Amino acid sequence: MANFALIGAAGYVAPRHMRAISETGNRLIVAYDPSDSVGVLDSYFPDVHFFTEFERFDRHIDKLQRRGGNHRVDYVSICSPNYLHDAHVRFALRCGADVICEKPLVLNPWNLEGLKEIEAATGRRVACVLQLRLHPALLRLREQLPARPGKRHVVDLIYVTPRGRWYLASWKGDESKSGGVATNIGIHLFDLLLWLFGPVRRSDVAMREPLRASGRLELDRADVRWQLSADEADCARHGRGRNAFRQLTVDGERVEFSDGFFDLHTQTYRHAIENGGFRIDDVEPSIALAHQIRNCALNPSALPADGIW
Repeated sequence: MANFALIGAAGYVAPRHMRAISETGNRLIVAYDPSDSVGVLDSYFPDVHFFTEFERFDRHIDKLQRRGGNHRVDYVSICSPNYLHDAHVRFALRCGADVICEKPLVLNPWNLEGLKEIEAATGRRVACVLQLRLHPALLRLREQLPARPGKRHVVDLIYVTPRGRWYLASWKGDESKSGGVATNIGIHLFDLLLWLFGPVRRSDVAMREPLRASGRLELDRADVRWQLSADEADCARHGRGRNAFRQLTVDGERVEFSDGFFDLHTQTYRHAIENGGFRIDDVEPSIALAHQIRNCALNPSALPADGIW
């Protein structure tokens, strides 16, 4: 049984991490968040030590690490805002703990080399949440693709996950903190595309707005059109009301992956604990692509005439 600390306990995705820690038979012993809206802890670990000040959290972690034995923190799970991941990963490694970090690991690709150096210096490791790589339907698709050698695939990806007005008022609406919609929502999708179809040859971004982005990718084995949205109106446009709409089409065949998300964080934790998880090198290509999409000049010609596919 491993001991966990959690940074970002009040975050949107934190309950999935609490559940994963519980379902893998481990313990959450200390948690931190500047917000105290963390009553969800009672559903999983009511005895956890909780702090709203990082300095006190740091002091408590240091005390546990010095006591050693079954008191020490083995893993730090990071669910803080995106722009803080880099600093929190560094903190955890220097405390002598392994890390399980939510997406994106960092916002800028040049920060990855520093994390690798700290991994090497401390002997600890960073595992990244790339849960779509563990989705059964997407694993089956990846297994089937090599059966078509030399084929260049035509791929359409639409991912619409509605967010309310709070989204733009929060840190997620600040591109310097979240990386924008293409990073905050799209990073998993870009990782999935690169994992399935190989590295980027060319990327064109047609539209980049606070709640929407779209473009085209030329990958090693596929030509991709992609559209991301957190706008509720796009759900209605696809006949989904306020429900998320996820559609991946490969060579005209739809790959359904709307279901099966519920326990992917638990599978991610098992993979990290038993096999080391997805490492820094695994996330580097998608972080580089998301950074390029966030900073490149727009090419409106990459968008269909009606703006919809």
